[in-house]
Amino acid sequence: MGIIGRKRRCSCSAPLEGLHPLLLIFFVAILLQRTVVQSSTLNYTRHRQTSSLRLERISRHLDKINKPPVLTIESPDGDLIDCVHKRKQLALDHLLLKNHKIQKMPTEMPRGMKRKREENDNSSSEMEAERGSERVREEAWQMWHLNGTRCPKGTVPIRRSTVHDVLRAKSLYNFGKKRSRVSLSRRNNDAPDILSDNGHEHAIAYTGSSQEMYGAKATINVWDPSIQVINEFSLSQLWILSGSFDGTDLNSIEAGWQVSPELYGDSRPRLFTYWTSDSYHATGCYNLLCAGFIQTNSRIAIGAAISPVSSYAGNQYDITILIWKDPKVGNWWMSFGDNTLVGYWPAELFTHLADRATMVEWGGEVVNSRTNGEHTYTQMGSGHFAEDGFGKASYFRNLQIVDMDNSLSSVQSISTLAENTNCYDIKNYYSNEWGTYFYYGGPGNNPRCP
Repeated sequence: MGIIGRKRRCSCSAPLEGLHPLLLIFFVAILLQRTVVQSSTLNYTRHRQTSSLRLERISRHLDKINKPPVLTIESPDGDLIDCVHKRKQLALDHLLLKNHKIQKMPTEMPRGMKRKREENDNSSSEMEAERGSERVREEAWQMWHLNGTRCPKGTVPIRRSTVHDVLRAKSLYNFGKKRSRVSLSRRNNDAPDILSDNGHEHAIAYTGSSQEMYGAKATINVWDPSIQVINEFSLSQLWILSGSFDGTDLNSIEAGWQVSPELYGDSRPRLFTYWTSDSYHATGCYNLLCAGFIQTNSRIAIGAAISPVSSYAGNQYDITILIWKDPKVGNWWMSFGDNTLVGYWPAELFTHLADRATMVEWGGEVVNSRTNGEHTYTQMGSGHFAEDGFGKASYFRNLQIVDMDNSLSSVQSISTLAENTNCYDIKNYYSNEWGTYFYYGGPGNNPRCP
């Protein structure tokens, strides 16, 4: 896959500086930690007093999740990518996976998947999709590939977590976890999983309940939306869901891209995954920050920055994600880009998804913390409303589902939903080339969204 494209318009944060000497002082009673995250709209500085006991707990936790690497690769953006032997990865520490044998390949790929395109030196990363005079360059890839070093055979690339990462979280327990999206008192069973009281806002398309679903696929436009404050995020993803929305047994598998200064310490869009089997309460996490997802690919680092990204009225870049259930073994596999297998969520992790999905969602999500009593300026998608169209608004295209026969088919009927269309909205369409697709997003705070 090609990794060199146009230069990325960078609104990324400055590297964290001045912290490393403090990390060595683990037995000081009070330690001042300073985390700085900056972007075009974000200039947030957090001062925190941290006890030596807390730092010791964090250090022990990091020792558990950062497995000893065979090789470490430094990314141009400052990330450290550890090449860990696939049999030593964190996933296999899960109590339900102690005797798990790693599945090297799915027993069957979904029927209807296109074969990998022939590549050449001039166009290996491009697919023309005319929209006016613009062109989609179909594949945004990952920034750490620019180093030129690859993980050795038999290892998997894992983004190393640091003390800084944990200190940005609300607590060690909350590190790498989503807050519950489900409001038990206001939950509408007939609506998708977006109604909540915790400041999350969405613009999504969804399908479900009337058919059996065993996976979903979409191609997602990649942007770098601005984030107002450090504990907010903006993401674009697909959700595979099963279970009850008004209880504590909701199962969810998720993947896409997100900008999260709190989780990653910068404002770059990053490939991410998430899973839960109990409505985001105790189980599951982002990426590989807890035992669960088993990675099999040596080229894709979950949590790593995606590059290049789209620009307003300029080149558009997107990523393709497919998640489906192995019809014989029951594991939920994920592929990225041109049918590159990344890994899988073992069937043992789930209750309802051990059978099938009852709803699939595609779209955007942001956190609105209402700083100073106003709606956040955090952007969704490109930061522009759906009506602005190609090259200006972000899109999802070629929405597909995997049916009970393990066949991919275009989604024929979707519903759309957004809590506040004055802040973020969504409009869906159909074409022969893009199948079912939609534009979505918005700027957040504006005269119609105070």
